[in-house]
Amino acid sequence: MRSRASFRSHPIHPALIPFPLAFLFGSVAFDVFGRWQQSEPLWTTGGYLALAGIGVALVAAIPGLIDYRYSVPPKSSGKRRATRHMLAMVSAVTLFALGAWIRGGASAEPPLATIALGFVGAVLLGAGGWMGGVLVTRNQISVDHRYAGAGKWREATIKASADEWIEVARADELAVDQMKLLRVGDRRLVLGRSEDGWVAFDDRCTHRGGSLADGVLICGTVQCPWHGSQFDVGSGRVVAGPAQEPIACHVVKEEGGAVRLRVPRPE
Repeated sequence: MRSRASFRSHPIHPALIPFPLAFLFGSVAFDVFGRWQQSEPLWTTGGYLALAGIGVALVAAIPGLIDYRYSVPPKSSGKRRATRHMLAMVSAVTLFALGAWIRGGASAEPPLATIALGFVGAVLLGAGGWMGGVLVTRNQISVDHRYAGAGKWREATIKASADEWIEVARADELAVDQMKLLRVGDRRLVLGRSEDGWVAFDDRCTHRGGSLADGVLICGTVQCPWHGSQFDVGSGRVVAGPAQEPIACHVVKEEGGAVRLRVPRPE
């Protein structure tokens, strides 16, 4: 799912997170060896690494929150995983910040409480980092994997009332087998063009909640990128599992060079 927080199509959050991970893990190591060797330069390095790690973590959290809000599909297994990832990371940084406060200064010898908090924080960092990796490699968050002929990623946010007909695309905007993500109120819908004409359906696989706009549309069938479930875009029926329930389809028409969608009622 393409990252909303990106620069020239490069996601920002994955590019920043190696820094707080390296700094905070390093701070624990330098503090431990500093106390063991009674070396002020070592524990001072650990103190400054902790401060740097906390600062960079706060910076990295900004694009992370943007992707959590806009890129992770709602009501999905990915959203639950992203929530646990966020909680683990926030808790870890909070523990490191508490340890730095107890310490009193970067050059001060770290008390056992600071080292203990650092160890627990490091465990949470590891768990959160693992979940973050799964979000990228399995749930494909921040991955823009446009397939041949899919065209550029298209997305639009629209304010409209239920049962209202709204313009969602130009008649020449999408080619056959191309899709566009529509954010209509608090719902995510997909506009697509099949060989039989325009189609619209919910942007949610009924298996684990993966984004169908991020999948593949071909021969009137859309495939979820997470586990391969396939749906008929005209009727919503399941063509291939593991999904067992159909997706909701919506009324769409072309008139006057514009594509119009009838906004569905809230669920």
